[in-house]
Amino acid sequence: MEKQVGIAAARFKPVAAWWHTATVLLGLGYFSFRFALSRHGDNPPGAGGVATSEASQLWGYVFLIGTEFALASWIWAGVRWKGLYVRDIVGGQWTSWRSVARDLAIALPFWLVWEATAWLVHRAVDPLHAEVAPYHVPTGFAEAFLWILLSASAGWCEEFLYRGYLQRQFQAATGSVTGGVILQGMVFGLGHTYQGWGQVTVITALGILYGALVAWRGDLRASMIAHAWSDIYEGYLQFLSLPHF
Repeated sequence: MEKQVGIAAARFKPVAAWWHTATVLLGLGYFSFRFALSRHGDNPPGAGGVATSEASQLWGYVFLIGTEFALASWIWAGVRWKGLYVRDIVGGQWTSWRSVARDLAIALPFWLVWEATAWLVHRAVDPLHAEVAPYHVPTGFAEAFLWILLSASAGWCEEFLYRGYLQRQFQAATGSVTGGVILQGMVFGLGHTYQGWGQVTVITALGILYGALVAWRGDLRASMIAHAWSDIYEGYLQFLSLPHF
């Protein structure tokens, strides 16, 4: 009983100093602002577009992968200063093939719920289904490979950042699991303002959905799998039937 009480209390302890969280939020705001400016001029790095050259597209993917890991490294530094480790944020590691299979079995139906939620929210905020901007589908082996690598990076790094770090910090600040889930989802959505406010609403809803999964499971493993797979599918796999590759 005492151990269970200790674990419950730990859920509401901050995993990093508050000044560190302020720098994370400022960094996210800076990148969101720069990408929003780029959207009205050149395309954001890695976002693609009809006028984007293959070389710049590839470098855009590399830039975004580097940014993902730079943010994750800063999060790692913050939790280490607090005496914690990556495994404390992720919620442990796989110990057998059964634990891997269990997380895969959770991630797949969750992804179907994710798809349905994205479809419903998108149609609620955009009933006319208007195209906001052209979407660049990866073409050729190099682009496809880097897109898959970027998606895998986002699956690990963004879950580590939003659901592992920020959700725990907001949970500690509000004293509420629900508060942590909602606030990190809002930050996750606002980080995509360069895609337009309709997409911010959709992505906020999806961020809250990811957060609910993590709150239920108590670890990030299934959400990391679902996030990486959804990015790979949405950005590339669903277009394989088209003559792009």
